[in-house]
Amino acid sequence: MINKIKSKFKSEDNKRLLSNFTSLSILQGANYILPLLTLPYLVRVLGVEYFGLLAFVTAVISYFNLLTDYGFNLTATREISIYRDDKEKVTEIFSSVITIKFLLMLVSFFLLVLLVLSFDKFKTNAFLYFATFGIVVGQVLFPVWFFQGMERMKYVMYLNVLSKLIFTVAIFIFVQEEKDFYIVPILTSLGYLIAGVLSLSLVKREFTIGFKSQKWETLVFYFKKSWYIFIANISNGIYTNSTVFILGLFTNNTIVGYFSAAERIIKIIQSLFAPLFQALYPYFSKKASVSKKEMLLISKKILYIVSTIALFVSLVLFISAPFVVNIVLGKEFHESIQIIQILSILPLTYVISNFLGTQIMLTNGKDKEYSNIFLYSTILNLLLSVVIAPIFQAVGIAYVTLATEILFMFSMIFFIQKNELNMFRL
Repeated sequence: MINKIKSKFKSEDNKRLLSNFTSLSILQGANYILPLLTLPYLVRVLGVEYFGLLAFVTAVISYFNLLTDYGFNLTATREISIYRDDKEKVTEIFSSVITIKFLLMLVSFFLLVLLVLSFDKFKTNAFLYFATFGIVVGQVLFPVWFFQGMERMKYVMYLNVLSKLIFTVAIFIFVQEEKDFYIVPILTSLGYLIAGVLSLSLVKREFTIGFKSQKWETLVFYFKKSWYIFIANISNGIYTNSTVFILGLFTNNTIVGYFSAAERIIKIIQSLFAPLFQALYPYFSKKASVSKKEMLLISKKILYIVSTIALFVSLVLFISAPFVVNIVLGKEFHESIQIIQILSILPLTYVISNFLGTQIMLTNGKDKEYSNIFLYSTILNLLLSVVIAPIFQAVGIAYVTLATEILFMFSMIFFIQKNELNMFRL
């Protein structure tokens, strides 16, 4: 049995996949453990209201992250993975993407200034928005898509773990009481900025890839190439962040705090599956260009295994919600228990949707169809949220989120079953 397992990883591709999965697992372990250290501390020190305020600010800034990302986390990763052995082509992709993201960052900052100056709700906490915008700058500088496409995720692991470790220690040192709430976005932004600057130096030193100005036609080419993924990402981002944003508009910071704390726990659980998906995406992108049938066969086996694990995790989360809230958030967040139980099925829907959408549809060039599913689901989510939030508040929004995720998952299943990507027939 051991010999069979070893033989599967003899090829260079499989060794690289295993290495990336290991690096991403360590990274996700840090992403899982460190927030579990800071979350209980922050909710207790800041209280529900200030925690909710920071969640609302972060939700607003997340829209600018979506704009600057522009779908390159998937399209640029795919392109880099295909042309990784062509240094000139990789330089072109790297330089074009960095240029476009920088221009989008300038547009984002202009929009933020306009937003803050135009509405009193945002002007009151202007400093928080500008301090949190450092996250956008840091993510523009950090070419995760490059390392993922090259399948060298150990560099991402080193930088992210380092920055998050510094942030975690700093939180315990500098945030001591409610009035220190403004320090949190400063520390968060610094972590992203440090990681971003160091990552660019790694690209230059380890891969000898430098920035080279590109023709306008080249920039337009890559801009158009990511359009459908951008629509999908912006749709998903609007859907994901609008729950907190709409709650903040129609209710108050306390209710936002209850919901965002529960949602944070769900996202931490979902993130446990992220290393596998991030490692598989460039691997499947390469595999699909060689043998679609082989890629689908491998996908089906992995999907069954991971879905079973996710179902078990969802059941445990539903049952243990009261215990989790009391330990992680404290008795003040008792209202979050029901929200977690409503959303407890999301780890399962996340696994199935991500696998069918990202790993199957995108690796086989179904960008437009993938984008449309996201877009229609988001429109439905927004319409329901605006109607439900003022009446049923956090619990109502939780049910809207659940309904949207289930619809999204079944839309992916239906699409896969109706075309040549149907792995279930193999």
